[in-house]
Amino acid sequence: MAYCIHNGKTVPNCEEMSMMKRAVGYIRVSTEEQSREGISLDMQTAKIRIYADLNDLNLTEIIQDAGISGKTIKARPGIQAVLDMVRAEKTDAVIVYKLDRLARNTIETLEMAKLMDKAGCALHSICEKLDTQSALGRFFFTLTASLAEMERGIISERTAAALAQKKANGMKTGGSRPYGYQAAADGKLIPDPHEQVIISRIRAFRTNGSSLNQIKQELEREGIKPRMGARWHINQIVRILKAA
Repeated sequence: MAYCIHNGKTVPNCEEMSMMKRAVGYIRVSTEEQSREGISLDMQTAKIRIYADLNDLNLTEIIQDAGISGKTIKARPGIQAVLDMVRAEKTDAVIVYKLDRLARNTIETLEMAKLMDKAGCALHSICEKLDTQSALGRFFFTLTASLAEMERGIISERTAAALAQKKANGMKTGGSRPYGYQAAADGKLIPDPHEQVIISRIRAFRTNGSSLNQIKQELEREGIKPRMGARWHINQIVRILKAA
C-alpha cells in the first residue's frame, strides 16, 4: 500500500489524497497578542489542522507571520508567500483561523479575496464559518465590499471637508502654491509683494486691451521673469488672470 503525507501525518491511499483539494494554512500573531489567551500560533495551527481534516482538505503547508502587526500586508513575508502560491495556482484553498489574521484593513482583505477568486482558490475562515466558494460566502464578501465602499466614501467626505476648511482659513491645500503668494510655516498663504506687483501689471495690460501674446512680450521686454524658468508661457498668464 502506498502512503502519503496529509496534514503532517502519514496516511494510506495516495490516489484518494490526489483527489482532495490542496490547502495552505496561514497564521499570524502580533507581539502584543502573544500574551493573550486563545490567540497563539499553536492554537491557530491546531484549529486549522482540525478544520482541514473535517472538510477533506489536503493541508500541504502552514505559513506564519510571527510577531508582526496586521496593519498592512506589505511588511509581512508570510502572507506574501501565500499570495504567491495563489497566483501560481499551487493551492486550491487558503485557511485562516479568523479573517483579521489576514488583515485588519477591510480593503486589503477584499483585494486578497478577489485575487483568490480569480485564481479559483477558496478562502476559508474558521471563526466566521466562511467558504468563499459557497453562496453564503460570496454574499458575505458582497456585503463587506459595500461596507468598504461606504468607508471609503466617508473618508473622502471628511477629507474634502478638511480641505475646504483649510482653504476657507487661507491655508495651502496641496500642490504648488498659487502665484502671488508664499506659504507660511503653519501652511497659511500670505501675499508675496514682488509677485503681487507682477499680477497688477498683468491685469493692467489686459484691462488696456492687450492680447495674451502682447502681455507675454511686454513682460519679457521689461525684464520681468516668471517664478520658474527664463521665459513666460501663455498658460502661466492665463492661470494668473483666472485666479485674479
